[in-house]
Amino acid sequence: MRIKSFFGTSENAVKTQIWITISVYVLIAIIRKRLRLEISLHKILQILSFTLFEKAPMNELLRGTDYIFNEHRSPNQLELFDL
Repeated sequence: MRIKSFFGTSENAVKTQIWITISVYVLIAIIRKRLRLEISLHKILQILSFTLFEKAPMNELLRGTDYIFNEHRSPNQLELFDL
């Protein structure tokens, strides 16, 4: 585990951020064990940070299975890019 910088400098802020880091590490380790994944914890964290707001099953994201995204768009939804 590596914490590059702290958002607060008080004792309570530093302790809180350390406990959050430990909690995330343990949760990712549990996910890795339950899904029987061979990839590293660092790789799992990278995948989850990249796909944070996607509505996809976690096991498909982490196993590398191609997930078909729902193309249903609301007629009231504006598009930023015309791709």
